[in-house]
Amino acid sequence: MKRFVILPGVLLAALVLAAAGLADPGDKGKGKGKKQGHNRFTFTLVTEDNGCHGTPWASDTLTRTYVVHDNGNGTFRVTRRDRGTFTTLGGASPGSCPTDKHHGTTVRAGVTGKSIGYLTGTVSGGTFNPNATCAAACFTADFITAFFGGGATFSCNTDSRDCKFNYNYTAPAQTLRFHHWQDRGKGAGSMLKEVFSGDIATS
Repeated sequence: MKRFVILPGVLLAALVLAAAGLADPGDKGKGKGKKQGHNRFTFTLVTEDNGCHGTPWASDTLTRTYVVHDNGNGTFRVTRRDRGTFTTLGGASPGSCPTDKHHGTTVRAGVTGKSIGYLTGTVSGGTFNPNATCAAACFTADFITAFFGGGATFSCNTDSRDCKFNYNYTAPAQTLRFHHWQDRGKGAGSMLKEVFSGDIATS
């Protein structure tokens, strides 16, 4: 999955996004598209994606939407939804870590496919500003700081059971041995329970 660095000391394969991004010109990060008490903010990101081994295996181009819901108790539920495409870089396959037989070891460069997934957790200790704007590369930490303030904490960035994610990657045909990889889990930090299934692999 988009490996986004959200958990200190944890190689969250599907969750470590570490490259540049561009704000989507559709709403410029100002929350276009409010529905049933939810505020939505959409950006376009280009990023490297780390596999289960913690090293880059693909370059991703994603449409990312943050959905903010007021819990009514001073906290906010933030869900990050990603949808886009990936192109493999070559080297170790993203799902090569597990010891079961349903995965490969390597993937050649240039394999293309689609990715979709989400990450959801709770923001506390901040004040939500729906009119805030985010830097061009609006990754999760940037979004939390911009829209909730520097003192806000996100449960997916600390030791917590209050985090959930699920990312799926598919690459039909292209002479692959494995065509689907999933990275899902619950919790964060020392409480992370993560499961890898399948692979995108040529061998």
